Amino acid sequence: MTATPGTPATRSYPPSAASTRSGSTALRDTLTLIGLPVLAALALPAAFAGGGTRRWFGGRAESQRAEAQAAKDAAAAAFYELDTAQRDLRISIETITAVDDSPAARRAVTDFTALGQRIDEVSQRYIQAVDAHDLDRDDLEASAASRARSELTSAKDELLRVKQELDRFGDSLGPLLGKAETQLARVAPAVERARQALLGASNALDAVREQGLRADDLAGRLAALSPELTRLNQGAGRHGVTQTLERAERVQREAGAIQAEAERLPEKAAEIDHRLVSLRTRAQALTTRAGQVDPVLSELRRRFAAACWQDLQHVPEQAAQNVRQAELKLREAQAAREGQRWPDATSLLSTVRALLNTTDEAVSAAGDRLRRLNEVQKDPQAEIERTRFAIRDAQRLAMTGRTTPDPRHAGPLDDAVGRLERAIGTLEGRHPDYWHFLTEMDAVRQAVARVVAQIREERGGH
Repeated sequence: MTATPGTPATRSYPPSAASTRSGSTALRDTLTLIGLPVLAALALPAAFAGGGTRRWFGGRAESQRAEAQAAKDAAAAAFYELDTAQRDLRISIETITAVDDSPAARRAVTDFTALGQRIDEVSQRYIQAVDAHDLDRDDLEASAASRARSELTSAKDELLRVKQELDRFGDSLGPLLGKAETQLARVAPAVERARQALLGASNALDAVREQGLRADDLAGRLAALSPELTRLNQGAGRHGVTQTLERAERVQREAGAIQAEAERLPEKAAEIDHRLVSLRTRAQALTTRAGQVDPVLSELRRRFAAACWQDLQHVPEQAAQNVRQAELKLREAQAAREGQRWPDATSLLSTVRALLNTTDEAVSAAGDRLRRLNEVQKDPQAEIERTRFAIRDAQRLAMTGRTTPDPRHAGPLDDAVGRLERAIGTLEGRHPDYWHFLTEMDAVRQAVARVVAQIREERGGH
C-alpha cells in the first residue's frame, strides 16, 4: 500500500490485536496529558528559585529583611534631614560672620565647627552601616538581617540626637542672626543711595559744563570714586557687610559734597568776580590813605615826645609795600579765575585781604594815635577818673558780703592803685610821655577786669 504524501504509512493488523493495542495506547496518552499540569506546577518554583535558594513568600528571613529595610529607610531619612539642617545652618553662620566679628559671633563659629565634626562622625557610622549590609542579597540570613536592622536603627538614633543638638544650636543663634540680617537689609539701600549720589554729582558737573565752567578738580574727585563704585557692585559677599556699608556711606557723602560744590560753582565764580573788583578798589583807597600818614607823623613829631611816635615811623613804607604786594596777588588771582582754578583764586584773594587788613590797621593806627594823644594832652583827668572808677567798682565788689577782702583780690587791686599813681606822676614835666600814660591806663583797667571776672566766677560757682 502506498502512503498519502505527508501522511505516515500504516500497517494492517488482525482485528482483535489492533483493537487491543489501540485501547492500550489511548489510555496511556490520556494519563500522560492529565499528569502534565501537575508536574509543571511542581516544577515551576524550582525553576525560578534555582535549587536550594530563598523562598519568595513567608519565612522568618523575609520578615527580618523587611524590618531591616524599614530601618535603613528611616536612617536615610534622618541622614537627609540632618544634612539639610546643617546646610541651612551653615548659611546662617556665614550670614553672621559676614557682619559680626564680636566674641559671641566667633564663639558661634567655633561651636558650629565642633558640631560639624560630630555630624561627620555619626554620618560616617551611618554610611558604614549601610555599606556593611546588602539587604538585596538572595541568601540573606535572618541573623544578618536582624544585625543590619539593629545597626541601622542605632545609626538613625544617633543622627536624630545630633539633629536635635543642631536645632538647639540654631535656636541659640536667633539674636546674632537677627542682628546680622538687619545689617544685611541695610546693604542694598545704602549701595543704591551711593549710586544715586554719584549720578547726582555727575549730572551736576554736566550742568555746570554747559555754562562754560570746567570744574576739573571736581571731575577728578568724582573719577577717584570710580574704584569705590566697582567694589560696591562686587557686593558685600566679597568685601564684607560692615566694610560695604562704610564704603557706601563714604561714597554717598563725598559724591554729595561734589554735587553741592558743583551746584554752587556758578555762584562761587560770581562771588570771586565780585571780590576781585572789591579788593582792587580797596587797594586803591589804601594807597591814597597811606599817603596821608606822613602829615600825621609830622604833627606827632612836632608836638609830642619821641616815645609817642617812634613805633609808627615804618607805617608809610610798610603800607606802600603791602599795597604793591596785594596788587600783585590780585593779578595772580585774576589769572587763576580766568583759568578756572577756583581753589587758587580763593586762596590768593584771602592773601590779598589779609595784606590789606594789616595795612588798614597800620594806617588807622597813626590817625588813632594822634587823636588819643590830643585828647589826653587836653584833659588827662578824664582818663584818670575812668581808671579810678574801674578800681573803686572792683573794690566794692570784692567787699560785698565780707568784712575783710580776700587777699587774692585785694593784692591785685592794691597794685592797680599803685600803678595808677605812678602813671599820673609821669605827666609832670615839659614833654610828658602821654603814650606811656595811655598804655599804662589800659593795662591797669585790664588787670582790674581780670579780678572782677575772678570774683564773679567764684561766686557763681558757689
